[in-house]
Amino acid sequence: MEGIQRLRTMDKSEIKIAYFSMEIGFDGDIPTYSGGLGILAGDTLRSCADLEVPICGVTLVSNKGYFIQQFDKDFNQIEAPNNWKIGDFLEPLKATVTVPISGRTVTVKAWKYDLPGITGHKVPIFFLDTDCEENSEEDRKITYYLYGGDRRYRLFQEVVLGIGGYKMLKKLGFYDIEKFHMNEGHSALLTVELRKDLVSDSSWDIFEAEVTTKVQNRCVFTTHTPVPAGHDKFSKDLVNEVIGSYLTKHELDLLCPDGEMNMTLLALNNSKYINGVAKKHGEVSREMFPGYKIESITNGVHSSFWCSDALAVLFDKYLKDWRKDPFTIRNAFSIPPQEILEAHTENKKKLITYINEKYDSGMEAGVFTLGFARRITAYKRPFMFFEDMERLKKISEKSGKIQVVFAGKAHPNDTDGKRIIRDIKLSITKLSPFMKLVFLDNYNINLAKTIVAGVDIWLNNPQPPKEASGTSGMKASINGIPNLSVLDGWWLEGHVENVTGWSIGDREALYQNIEVEQKTELNDLYGKLEKIIIPTYYNKKEDWMRIMQNCIAFNGSFFNTHRMVYQYVASAYFD
Repeated sequence: MEGIQRLRTMDKSEIKIAYFSMEIGFDGDIPTYSGGLGILAGDTLRSCADLEVPICGVTLVSNKGYFIQQFDKDFNQIEAPNNWKIGDFLEPLKATVTVPISGRTVTVKAWKYDLPGITGHKVPIFFLDTDCEENSEEDRKITYYLYGGDRRYRLFQEVVLGIGGYKMLKKLGFYDIEKFHMNEGHSALLTVELRKDLVSDSSWDIFEAEVTTKVQNRCVFTTHTPVPAGHDKFSKDLVNEVIGSYLTKHELDLLCPDGEMNMTLLALNNSKYINGVAKKHGEVSREMFPGYKIESITNGVHSSFWCSDALAVLFDKYLKDWRKDPFTIRNAFSIPPQEILEAHTENKKKLITYINEKYDSGMEAGVFTLGFARRITAYKRPFMFFEDMERLKKISEKSGKIQVVFAGKAHPNDTDGKRIIRDIKLSITKLSPFMKLVFLDNYNINLAKTIVAGVDIWLNNPQPPKEASGTSGMKASINGIPNLSVLDGWWLEGHVENVTGWSIGDREALYQNIEVEQKTELNDLYGKLEKIIIPTYYNKKEDWMRIMQNCIAFNGSFFNTHRMVYQYVASAYFD
């Protein structure tokens, strides 16, 4: 615990850690995030502010945001630019740096946001921006669209984030950064600039092993995806075209073994501490990248940000210092269950009112309400709930009325994801005579806070083992909402059957036969809704309130970013 002790005694005004992430999401009105990766980054930095960790964030400004989700009459997703007014939220800085891109010198400026913690400590977040007068029209657009454009555009952005971000920190006077934490591989080019900084002649040939060790000692890498497509790779020809002028031939060859630059491998090779984001994901990552020492630190969420106002009042009353020390939430058993239910009823009425006013859905606060809100992509299997609509009709008739709330965006280039949204909306239309369902558009932080607190159960059913961690279910748990989830990611650690929620699928049969698993999972999903979950909700209120209490006490007290940050401090930052 030497790292924790050092944190307690060090000067908090001296930034020692730089946290690099392609996206950081902490405010619904600041659209510099697309989903879970960015929101996790925001929650992480919030906890760092609360715990007075001497850290700063580095990200892209995303001038046009991610996108505003709209739909045409045929349920096709349409992406509209989110032209937010950066100056209304962020402070412009005078410092500029340059990065080499395709033989041009591209200017990068920065904006700053001071993220406050509960003690008054602030974590600065620096947003990199190429929309500068000095740049060409093409180069001004490099930081416009988060995850937009083609491979070339993506590499441009990763040059700005990694090389530009490292240079910007030095320009701003942060010379004593001890650790560079790469949140996914997008920023891995910072290791190249760090390496160049450590040798006077900008060549890796001299003392190469020694320099590599020095770079590794300064870098931390968190990998988030067990899906191969999630690891950015760029051809050697493209790398040479974009940053060839910045590299020697030897450096280019080292960056592109086998003819490509793999950003995950670049980060792995240059980091001393590497981790996955759940225990299972650590195992999967070690299988994907054999030979690397990959630890695991399970993700969390920022407790006081995601806890609803109604429940926060209860926590303030019964759980002293829960905002500063979320482990205190373990004492939620001291809160009368009826008061938890009353707080949830208030949250549910808020959600139902919002839905009915915007979508005229006719939903009722007294009806069992299931929620599913994630990034819409094939491996998360968002359509799974609709696989057997005849059975859904029978469940609703036999066990009790059901309402369903869906939300989520598909990436603009994800044609399968967009098709799935169309299929969901068509299925909602077909089922509408039998139950009330709605797909809420433009899923963002503000809407997520309303959904995770207002539904009665949280559904999550990705294809195992493709869920690295998942955090939406954690946000539901802090609000007393049980999970009905596939045994993957964090749920393998948070699941206790009939205590914190219910599993979809058999723990013992995981990863054996996908076709058999899928049949088992579908039977579990429908069978548990029909025979256990809905009857308990309607007929055994005492049992349901106990489960809500368990979710808060067991999962809310552990799956939080305060605990997660302490683990990074102890194991990675001040080792």
